[in-house]
Amino acid sequence: SDRELEVLALIASGASNQQIAEHLVVSMSTVKSHINRTYRKLGVNSRTQAVARSRQLGLV
Repeated sequence: SDRELEVLALIASGASNQQIAEHLVVSMSTVKSHINRTYRKLGVNSRTQAVARSRQLGLV
């Protein structure tokens, strides 16, 4: 989703979950949900893998 891509871009920029939540004005649990869905879609298990995979795919 657009929001998941936005969260992914913020992760790639080095933002923490707390910073992402504040930037998007959402709760930490919402951020974690977006991140978990993104991990599943990318087939990864960590922030580092998510950023690497998203760069491979040209998403960020």
